[in-house]
Amino acid sequence: MQDKLEAIKERFEEVSQQIIQPEIVSDSTKYSKLSKEYKDLGKIVEQYAIYQKLQKDIAGTKDMIVNEKDEELRQMAKEELDELLPKMEEMDLIIKELLIPKDPNDSRNIILEIRGGTGGDEASIFAGDLFRMYQRFFEKMGWRSSIMDFTEGTNGGYKEIICKVEGEDVYGKMKFESGVHRVQRVPQTESQGRIHTSAASVAVLPEAEEVDVQINMNDVRIDTFMSSGAGGQSVNTTYSAVRLTHIPSGLVVSCQDERSQLKNKDKALGVLRSRLYEIKLKEHNDAVSSQRKSMVGSGDRSDKIRTYNYPQSRITDHRIGYTVYNLPAVMEGDIAEFIERLRIAENAERMQEGETI
Repeated sequence: MQDKLEAIKERFEEVSQQIIQPEIVSDSTKYSKLSKEYKDLGKIVEQYAIYQKLQKDIAGTKDMIVNEKDEELRQMAKEELDELLPKMEEMDLIIKELLIPKDPNDSRNIILEIRGGTGGDEASIFAGDLFRMYQRFFEKMGWRSSIMDFTEGTNGGYKEIICKVEGEDVYGKMKFESGVHRVQRVPQTESQGRIHTSAASVAVLPEAEEVDVQINMNDVRIDTFMSSGAGGQSVNTTYSAVRLTHIPSGLVVSCQDERSQLKNKDKALGVLRSRLYEIKLKEHNDAVSSQRKSMVGSGDRSDKIRTYNYPQSRITDHRIGYTVYNLPAVMEGDIAEFIERLRIAENAERMQEGETI
């Protein structure tokens, strides 16, 4: 591990010199790529410096215990060592986690898709509740979200809602939310007071760039229709909304949030590109999971991942067996603890299998 850390430190110093070169600064693509590498390596180098100081302190303390003649000083050294060793164990774990290869998609923005599933009107209402929960979480994280398309439910909520989310490491945190979310509660539409189980599916797609997926526009049918989206009444009298049908895959994407038909077309292409990229990503994940079965899962939208039980104020994540009894807070966007525990579980699996940089 020490050799890897020294190599990372050398690369960090190399990148810190490259990033200030005029030819790099003037090339936005190279500069962006090196800036990201500089930031990622910097986190490891910073912790490595703390790790090295701890090593030095422990070695000096052990030396004092062996060679110091004064018994009182030796006793103080033993007490100090008792404090340093647990810190070293903690730092060792932090370093090992940092050395796990980062998913290259983690830093991407996302396309978030939520759809009502089994449960009729109640499923649409729950899809709306989930969207509101995520909006609150995005606000806490300082991320930007914008609705791209939606279909309202008959009695509230959404049959389907699609939005784009931009910020730092959005996919890295939100990827654990893909799957089927179940709700157990008395529906607003239920007059007998019986508890029903309904579901909504969440799909988190890393936003794809043009270099990731090439789309032949001859394979895409473009239809326009009157918008009824977030643009307001002024847009629903013009054919500004766009529907794209990708003929080879059968994928259909709509966008209606912009006043401009051209802007809606560009956004719809972005969603289509991300959905095609997701298919490629799933093929890759399936190939990996055939070699190792992850308890966290591959983010498949058909996996049942979490249950929200309103009568008991209970939320259970089935992948890691984690349960909390603070449902109102969670529905207000307090989901960071779930995400962190899932991240730790995934890292523990990868460390167990010896995955390192």
